Amino acid sequence: MATAIKTQELGKRYRLGLYRRGYGTLREALTEAFRKKGPDESDYDGPDFLWALKDLTVSIEPGEVVGLIGHNGAGKSTLLKLLSRITEPTAGYADVTGRVGSLLEVGTGFHPELTGRENIFLNGSILGMRRSEIRRRFDEIVEFAEIERFLDTPVKRYSSGMSVRLAFAVAAHLEPEILLVDEVLAVGDAAFQRKSLGKMTEVASQGRTVIFVSHNLAIIQALCERGVLMERGEAVADGPVKATIDQYLGSLERAASDDLLVRTDRDRRGYYDTQIKRVELRGRGDGPPDVVVAGEEATIAVELTEQLPTMECRITIVNGLGQPVTTFDSEVSASTDVRDPELGARIECEVGSLPLMPGRYRLDILLKAKRQIQDGLQAAGFFEVQPGVIDGRPTPATGSDGDVVLPHIWRLPP
Repeated sequence: MATAIKTQELGKRYRLGLYRRGYGTLREALTEAFRKKGPDESDYDGPDFLWALKDLTVSIEPGEVVGLIGHNGAGKSTLLKLLSRITEPTAGYADVTGRVGSLLEVGTGFHPELTGRENIFLNGSILGMRRSEIRRRFDEIVEFAEIERFLDTPVKRYSSGMSVRLAFAVAAHLEPEILLVDEVLAVGDAAFQRKSLGKMTEVASQGRTVIFVSHNLAIIQALCERGVLMERGEAVADGPVKATIDQYLGSLERAASDDLLVRTDRDRRGYYDTQIKRVELRGRGDGPPDVVVAGEEATIAVELTEQLPTMECRITIVNGLGQPVTTFDSEVSASTDVRDPELGARIECEVGSLPLMPGRYRLDILLKAKRQIQDGLQAAGFFEVQPGVIDGRPTPATGSDGDVVLPHIWRLPP
């Protein structure tokens, strides 16, 4: 059986936003296409260019379920676009054997002026399916997408959630031999996400090839057998998914321990008038930093490069598998919040009792000022929760499910 996907020294280079011109003519496009390139052009790595993907060589066999792991900008989505033939590579090649169904972003492959019904048949035709085959699966697609009432409405009037539901239903039900799924399921509601993951598990069990991109490592671990870790456009690890996830988590911790100002994986929406310089969590007393006892008070401190007026901060605590546990958002204010001029370029969040189970957690930070996002970092800091007492109940060191302990009272028979 032929390899489903094979890439050889695959690379994709983009010119950064320093070179701008208007729309070109057909003559210019043909001239550029047939123009002989200089000997060093494909290898040029100057400051005006960015290699989103570089020298990637990987093979995926039919029936494999592979998770792509890595921080924002690592090249995961670029790889899927190359495999889907949405964009052409700058270097190397990618051989894809089989019909490809892709769900890379909201409404991928849909014509906005056509109705949902027409787009189902259009996508099926693109996949090479006969009209009779599409008709046979049509009712299943509509039922799964839950858009029967809007089936004859142009897709341009769909909400993002409706577009995702229809796109996923089409991609999963029209029997592609290879299914490429990017982090678009986050747009759907929780019930649809569960249904979609169940469908992906079913697709994988049928022997079809699946490549899945998600920052939710719990989903990656549950769904995939193999993981590929990507950094700066290159595959730095490829193996069993558990080992790959562990290597990724280790790289996140190493990045958090370095100077945060040199991190390149910042929120792309940031204005960067001020940046996250240091993040620290301290427990009560003179204990070591970034270690807190379950149930005791803790303070999360975010140091910045510069103080700006009306700064706001959102801190998300994330567990070891990348699942958000809870979020503190200063924009959701309370009467107990304080604006202290003596803090300067520093923001503090005090937690009276941290109700977390023992384990390792990370801190994701998003910073706002001037009504704009200024900076954002995933895994800006890590901390350890040690066994303690929450609401009068001792926390077990290991063996319990979940991350949070809620105050509760049992009523039991004698």
